[in-house]
Amino acid sequence: MYNVLRPAKGTMELAEIDPRETGDVKETAARKALERNQKRLYDLHYMMFAENRRALLIILHGIDASGKDGAVRYLAGGLNPQGCKVHSFKAPSELEIDHDYLWRIHIACPGRGEVGIFNRSHYEEVTTVKVHPELLEKQFLPPEILEQKDIFEQRYRQIRDFERALSENGTVILKFLLHISRDEQQERFDARQKDPKKLWKFSPKDLAEREHWDDYMKSYEEMVAATSTEHAPWYIIPADRKWYRNYVLGEIIVQRLQELKMEFPGIQA
Repeated sequence: MYNVLRPAKGTMELAEIDPRETGDVKETAARKALERNQKRLYDLHYMMFAENRRALLIILHGIDASGKDGAVRYLAGGLNPQGCKVHSFKAPSELEIDHDYLWRIHIACPGRGEVGIFNRSHYEEVTTVKVHPELLEKQFLPPEILEQKDIFEQRYRQIRDFERALSENGTVILKFLLHISRDEQQERFDARQKDPKKLWKFSPKDLAEREHWDDYMKSYEEMVAATSTEHAPWYIIPADRKWYRNYVLGEIIVQRLQELKMEFPGIQA
């Protein structure tokens, strides 16, 4: 069984990881743990907020309908709104296009004592843009950069350097690839079209993107292999079953925060 509590390292194939995997975890027990982890997450975040020395950045990535919004709702339910910021990165604006692709990411990163949750992130630049390289033309890059054959290898390096700088200045980074099956994605698309409350989340473009499924899976594999580091690890989360997805997210995040051994400060001068 693939151990989701272990960060992904080196080359890997998503086809070898069952998106419906739940291991030895039973749904009844997991649902009890969901509430327990939310409470523990709140307490740990409260201590982080009071200590004001570290920040936590949670990055959620995955194909359309992989459950990023649902994961955000679960995690945000265990965080103090005063110190939690959620950013859903969409296509860059004209202002953002006039800067390097990490500019809008950096200014959205959490400050000390805060938890930031990224619903999509700079990793779109080495997945979606890699599947659709024509998007590079819209970024107004100099010709000598556009013509480079290793532009994505350079971006992997830039991302590693960027995340290392964040880590070395007190930001804890946890990255989660929500891994669903193609059949599950279709079921979720169908459900969105039938539910008036979810129809707004569906776009005909989503169906067109399904034609690039294999390309996306390959880009995710290459992304994880190139950017999973000790200071900013990737975890592959089997996400067909939503309760299991949230259970694993809670387990990993709570465990990592406990490792920090944070303390409440004394009387402030």
